[in-house]
Amino acid sequence: MEARPQPLHFVLVTIGSAGGLFPFMRLALALREAGHRISFLGPSQHEPYVRAADLPFHGLPADPAVLDHPDLWHPTRGFGVVWEATRPAMAAVPAFMATLPQDEKCTMLVHPLALPEAELCRAARPGLRIVAAFLAPSNLPTVHDPLMLGPWRVPRWVPHGVRKRLWRTLAARFVDPIALPDVNAARSMAGLAPVRSLLDTIVAIPDLSVALFPHWFAPTQPDWPRPVVRTGFPLFDPNPQAALSPALQQFLGQGGRPLVFTPGTGNRQAADYFRCALDASAHLGLRAIFLTPHREQLPAQLPSPVRWQDYVPLRALLPQVAVLVHHGGIGTTAEALHAGTAQLVVPLAHDQFDNGARVESLGVGLSLPATRLNTRRLVAGLEALLDDEGLIGRCRAVAAKFAGDGGMEEVVRAL
Repeated sequence: MEARPQPLHFVLVTIGSAGGLFPFMRLALALREAGHRISFLGPSQHEPYVRAADLPFHGLPADPAVLDHPDLWHPTRGFGVVWEATRPAMAAVPAFMATLPQDEKCTMLVHPLALPEAELCRAARPGLRIVAAFLAPSNLPTVHDPLMLGPWRVPRWVPHGVRKRLWRTLAARFVDPIALPDVNAARSMAGLAPVRSLLDTIVAIPDLSVALFPHWFAPTQPDWPRPVVRTGFPLFDPNPQAALSPALQQFLGQGGRPLVFTPGTGNRQAADYFRCALDASAHLGLRAIFLTPHREQLPAQLPSPVRWQDYVPLRALLPQVAVLVHHGGIGTTAEALHAGTAQLVVPLAHDQFDNGARVESLGVGLSLPATRLNTRRLVAGLEALLDDEGLIGRCRAVAAKFAGDGGMEEVVRAL
């Protein structure tokens, strides 16, 4: 019988919205089940989720005002907003690690944007293992297809050498000028040499990389960092027994399957998106559910075929809808794939363009960049999906790929 490994202390560090939180919670629970000690560091507003799972939580500073920054969802300037917003939280990570016994055997399992701080921790704590958890394929730079540089798709015929130069040009313009001053200032204080590229640094830091998405969604590329271990989507539902409200169940039962529109739980700048959604639903004569916790983005009065919901458990809702129109966050994308629901992705920034391209390549949806969104294009996209006779079969075939524990056992063994 194989000997059970000695318990370790895993320090998990994540940032951002629930989409960045839930995969880390799934990992934390799998590690705890294997007998390891867990410390969970994340934005303070997520404490209720983590505490409800009975995981030790250390809150990191987070300013909700970032959700109102006009560039948060900009295709190229959005990275700078996220980077600046996460710096106070990341600065608290080395201080937390300094409180742990120096001789304790630790592994940090971190979001990619926490890797520079994890390396500072390793400088102060030789022997510290660092594992990077990549939530979406676009977090791992590659010259291979589909190559999305923000909203721009690089054609297949472009040679790899040119693709690499394009990546470096994009990073030199939109990433390094923002990130490197902070990174190198902190490295200097820790006695580390400066670095010239954030992307090159991030992929070189980890002792192990974990890709938190399956091969069929994004095959392992030759230029990804090694070693790398693969999982399925680490789906996590904070309340798996949650049911739809009686009022929503009644609405769903009053006619054909409705459309569902959501720009993401963290998007407070989606008034134009919902205006297009309202007009498109009326044009198609279809009922719709508008899903957002920010009611002020919607018209004061909604017509009776449209219902607003601040929160709905997607796992219970998606099997009962015709099309999910969403922003392309990796968590929402994975839930729709799991449910076998057709998708119209309206990406704004970050990893969303790449996720939308992969939904298209699987044949289970379309992608319409938010900068091109209007009622006419939204109607055309929805009509194309609703008229596609083979779409339901393709969605079901993808949903059938979800099985087992999502590769958690293999990841725990690798860690």
